[in-house]
Amino acid sequence: MTGTRILVLNGPNLGRLGSREPDVYGSQDLNALRALLTDLAGARAEIEVRQTDDEAELIHWLHEAVDHRTPVILNPAAFTHYSYALRDAAALVTKAGITLIEVHISNPHARETFRHTSVISGVASGVIAGFGFGSYGLAVEAVLASA
Repeated sequence: MTGTRILVLNGPNLGRLGSREPDVYGSQDLNALRALLTDLAGARAEIEVRQTDDEAELIHWLHEAVDHRTPVILNPAAFTHYSYALRDAAALVTKAGITLIEVHISNPHARETFRHTSVISGVASGVIAGFGFGSYGLAVEAVLASA
């Protein structure tokens, strides 16, 4: 292993993947995501998937990423559209020169109008959306390419 560790952080309601709106988010859960990303990364990186419905906990995890210089794949979920506190924490990551990729399972621009605005995108290293769990896989490849 190269020693690369990637935090895959997921915001509110993503703990319900597999049962929540499968027509939008698919039928697989976070355990399936973890397995997919671990297989994809292989020996190239350690993948750590986390999920919380708590904004403060998600912010704390971004602070941890800064402190340990750990790249982040972030699906902020509903926090995408209004959490300036999360935006500021994400900015700490990228301003420290650490890759942070915003991901979304669905394409927010093909959904309700309120989902079209992300307060995170402007401070992220990149944004990948609309490819289901493949969005995360593309993000892993991007993080590894930038390492």
